[in-house]
Amino acid sequence: MSSLAINGAAEVLRPREDGLPYMRSAEFTVAPGSVLIDGDRIAGFEGSADGDLTIDAAGCAVVPGFVDCHTHLPFAGWREREYAMKIAGESYEAIARAGGGIRSSARALAEASDSDVLEQSFRLAWEMLRHGTTTFECKSGYGLSVDGELRALRLAHALTAPQTTTVTALLAHAVPDGFDRASWMEQVAAMVPTVRGLASALDIYVESIAFSNDDLAAMGSLAHEYGLDLRAHVEQFNANGSVPVAVAAGARSVDHLACVDAAGIDALAGSETAAVVLPGAEFLGDERVAPARELLDAGAICALGTDLNPGTSPVASLPVIIGLAVRRYRWSVVEALLACTLNAAWVLRLSDELGSLEAGKRADVLVLDGPVERIAYRFGHNPVAAVIVGGAVVYVRADFEERVSR
Repeated sequence: MSSLAINGAAEVLRPREDGLPYMRSAEFTVAPGSVLIDGDRIAGFEGSADGDLTIDAAGCAVVPGFVDCHTHLPFAGWREREYAMKIAGESYEAIARAGGGIRSSARALAEASDSDVLEQSFRLAWEMLRHGTTTFECKSGYGLSVDGELRALRLAHALTAPQTTTVTALLAHAVPDGFDRASWMEQVAAMVPTVRGLASALDIYVESIAFSNDDLAAMGSLAHEYGLDLRAHVEQFNANGSVPVAVAAGARSVDHLACVDAAGIDALAGSETAAVVLPGAEFLGDERVAPARELLDAGAICALGTDLNPGTSPVASLPVIIGLAVRRYRWSVVEALLACTLNAAWVLRLSDELGSLEAGKRADVLVLDGPVERIAYRFGHNPVAAVIVGGAVVYVRADFEERVSR
């Protein structure tokens, strides 16, 4: 263990009040300052010349490490041909019904070796790290069989990277061949006792081409019975009235929400179920834009994710997602930063440990190459100059190395 002093930053993003598990509005201060790290913990906010390592952060912003609360790692291969089909006018539903979409990724996963899947996922994890992601969620969902789903969960546990990871069992992603919804949900129920040791949450996709609100309620009952969180992909392409069902089932989050209605917004504003919006999928799929400004103004706990997956959002960069959120949702940069730090950590049940710069919390910290407003303004530029995970400097951009002194 060693000490690290990040000195003289132009901006340090800190919550106005320590100890909050989440925020319904972006109650941050952005002011000049320093951050002192001792071992793997944030020790204070004074400058020091005596650390084992020092970083000259003049002109820079210091923010919490980004938390990506919605990815589909690990997966195999890519689906760029489907993207070309979408550009030519084919809908996601039509591609899926023709055997593409989730089924295409399931075939790729089944045909790939474990080492190939892990190698691709490891490379993506490092790409995410270079863009500031210090914690991310993994999901199954491309198994489409009992053995395939359990394999995907084991691969998620085998994915070693510098980041903190959590695992979600997306057991109801698509109806596998040879099953209908009811018979596959029977298989899901039989899997959950085994899954309990491999995942911290269950997930389900509710849509015309996937599962129903009744299935969502059943998944909620399974999650409650086995002490797992419930998460749900809902209201992506159609308004299915799924949000009140998920909230009533005690869901930790509902994700996508492009078509959420007023009743759904009200339900989220009055609950601790997080609204996870995914602007990468909306942009690349030319989907409806989620009413994220309305969700935030209503008082919902809003979070952002990349939705990193081989089909609808092959995006690994949370700075890109922040830029999309600011432009398309009319969020401020600070609101977007809340959504991929503290609130995203809340989704993963990690906000008591990370997601904000507070003394005693895990020292997952980013040094950016300019003020926070520039993240969205310089869209597509990677602003991350240095990444600290658990107090260790794990990445320094080449042009920033001279600012790090031992």
